[in-house]
Amino acid sequence: MRILIVAATLPEVMPLIETLSLQKSDEENLYTPRHASVANCSVLITGAGMVPTAFAIARHLPHNVYHLVINLGIAGSFDRNIPLGDVVEITEDTLSELGAEDDTRFISIERLELGASIFRPSSSISYFTKKVKLTQARAITVNTVHGNEVSIAQIVERLKPQLESMEGAAFFYACRELKVPCIQIRAVSNYVEKRNRDNWQIGLAVKNLNNFALDLLKEL
Repeated sequence: MRILIVAATLPEVMPLIETLSLQKSDEENLYTPRHASVANCSVLITGAGMVPTAFAIARHLPHNVYHLVINLGIAGSFDRNIPLGDVVEITEDTLSELGAEDDTRFISIERLELGASIFRPSSSISYFTKKVKLTQARAITVNTVHGNEVSIAQIVERLKPQLESMEGAAFFYACRELKVPCIQIRAVSNYVEKRNRDNWQIGLAVKNLNNFALDLLKEL
């Protein structure tokens, strides 16, 4: 089984790259096995945000065959029942800003009849292995991560998200359009609140994310 790991930034998956002894290929931001027997996956670093993610996937996938594409990354959590550092599987992701404003009212792209904002994975961890399980969660994808109490309250009331990232829904969209099986795995690095980096646990989230990814790859 050939697997592609998609990540926004190199630090989020550097432990995985080092453990698998992947090397940078001729293609920009792609890491591949040094020897075919060492690993069954490659890692594509897209850059942060929806546009770089969708573009990198659309450029790479048509010329390469994979049986599964996995989006790995850290995320902020609106749900304080999810402990910092926990790893979750995203089952639904929404482009929360895609729509129009009507004074204080938000009109979704669906209500405008101009497209879709909600995307889901085309596969799941349970489809590939019963030995590895994760808590499942709903997410939103944003251009600007939330750090204002008013905007946080508004998005929670409107969409009731559990997590937020800057790439997830764009990842699902690109994989859907290219018809490849995909899943999204996130580790919680912080709670969504007024910006306070002292409360963040990025190191713990990255560690747990990469440990889980290694365990998953052993089963695939």
